[in-house]
Amino acid sequence: MAFSAAGSPKTTARGRLVFETSFRIVCTAAVLFGFVVLCFLAQQLIKDGWGSLSFKFLESPPSSNYPERAGIYPALMGTIWLMGLILILTVPLGIGSAIYLEEFAPRNGFTRIIQLNITNLAGVPSIVYGLLGVAAFGFAAEATGSQDLRKSLLAGAVTMSLMILPLVITASQEALKAVPRYHREGSLALGATRWEMISRIVIPSAIPGMMTGIILGLSRAIGEAAPLITLGAVTYLTFSPRGPLDLYSVLPIQIFDWAQRPEQIFQREKSAAAIIVLMGVLLLFNAAAIFLRSAARKRLH
Repeated sequence: MAFSAAGSPKTTARGRLVFETSFRIVCTAAVLFGFVVLCFLAQQLIKDGWGSLSFKFLESPPSSNYPERAGIYPALMGTIWLMGLILILTVPLGIGSAIYLEEFAPRNGFTRIIQLNITNLAGVPSIVYGLLGVAAFGFAAEATGSQDLRKSLLAGAVTMSLMILPLVITASQEALKAVPRYHREGSLALGATRWEMISRIVIPSAIPGMMTGIILGLSRAIGEAAPLITLGAVTYLTFSPRGPLDLYSVLPIQIFDWAQRPEQIFQREKSAAAIIVLMGVLLLFNAAAIFLRSAARKRLH
């Protein structure tokens, strides 16, 4: 049977090659455009904020009367406290939920509904979680008689943990699914129990993928301000938190406050310097997670 000219194998191969080349060009252009915009924004931030960066800026509290003396120490410590509590709350709960859903939960309609809800919750706007935290901790504050509970560091950490939990669960499930089935079958065939198979074979193999989900979750949480503003996180704070029940502020809220002030030194210099510090903290958390992920991969090989 003869092929027509339009449908010949050579014409089809040529069309696929043209499509593949065009797709590569479009993707490369999109990456270059985003990189150029990022470089421009970074250059502008460094230009505006570099003069305000110093150890005094990191160690000083904010000041309204003396802009040149204003610092970010309370907001910086609040951010570190918040990220630490989020890690403590999110990692065991998120990974444990993923292990149960992927390895132990029966495949029925109920688990499919749970899985669908987890997927949907990953796309819910952050302000909705803030309103949920206001309702939950407002009720808890009335029940306990502690009016500062809703504004406490613990309330912010729990709310932000709920926000990134669906992302961590989904990424952990995908990491567990990526472990080959024959690893499970081989360990069971050698006499291992189901829990020994999961704890010694599946989880160590999935840790790099799980760490990727944790990195993405922390990257989202560290830059969010809307849920914390809704909860009542303090905009102007001159002391750093010393415990989970203390009042707190974080770098995104401090940046938001400075960006609204009429003074030029706050709008450009101080806010730009605070953004640079926030990006540095984010890079440090990501670097630590990437280091742990790389160490886990080396142990596997």
